[in-house]
Amino acid sequence: MKVQEYIIQDNGSFDPKHIFECGQCFRWNKKEDGSYIGVFGNNVMSVKKENGKIIFRGVCDSNIQNICKKYFDLDRDYEEIKNKLSLVDNFLKESIDYGSGIRILNQELFECIISFIISANNNIPRIKKIVERISKEYGNKICFEGNDYYTFPTVEQLSKATVQDLRQLGLGFRDVRVYNTTRMILENKVDLHKLETLNNSDKIREELLKLDGVGDKVADCIMLFSTLKRLDVFPIDVWVRRVMNELYIKAEDETKINKKEIKKIAEDKYKDLAGLAQQYLFYWKREA
Repeated sequence: MKVQEYIIQDNGSFDPKHIFECGQCFRWNKKEDGSYIGVFGNNVMSVKKENGKIIFRGVCDSNIQNICKKYFDLDRDYEEIKNKLSLVDNFLKESIDYGSGIRILNQELFECIISFIISANNNIPRIKKIVERISKEYGNKICFEGNDYYTFPTVEQLSKATVQDLRQLGLGFRDVRVYNTTRMILENKVDLHKLETLNNSDKIREELLKLDGVGDKVADCIMLFSTLKRLDVFPIDVWVRRVMNELYIKAEDETKINKKEIKKIAEDKYKDLAGLAQQYLFYWKREA
């Protein structure tokens, strides 16, 4: 594959740091020159913000412009979304100003499922290392600028791993969950192609919850950050619970707050853009 390049003007709604460090993905790493390099699908790409432009450069399995438009959600008007959400209240407006360059990626569904099963009770540096080891062991090698990168394995490729194989890659208690989920998808007990045709978040969640290691929060992350692209879901982790309590609920013990109460507030305030509101609030609370 030959190296391709694609350049767009920075319109204020694309910041690599905001996109790659807001907790939605695990295959992107920052380089010394400020660029980020990552692997997605059968592509290895460098992304850099420079002189009012966003520069995409990499080896891709098809036209780089089409790939970038799909993966980075470039056809969605984030300026319009931010303007709409900024009217909700000053708290959300402040979080949007802080993470104004966030975009929700369209990540490959199987990779997203496995990655977020691995994310359970885990931290981002460790998640990234595990995902990288799985890719190196079972994915395909791609060379870019003198370095080797590895694609995330397909269902068929990962199904070759035993529980013991996964344990040796450092998955811990998640090894059985990843093994079982891979088998379920391989045997079509949960049909990923069908999931991508559904347009009802509750029905999609119901299917995802059949997978071993997928609870409500992981299901919501998969629905928001993958090609399922359900912007109405509101994943709740420790940071989101904390910020929602500080802004709206103000309970003395945030750990005792019912997630249904948080979801109700999100649904009422943010409506069908709750997922984007969640990302702005999460990034703002964790980074600022």
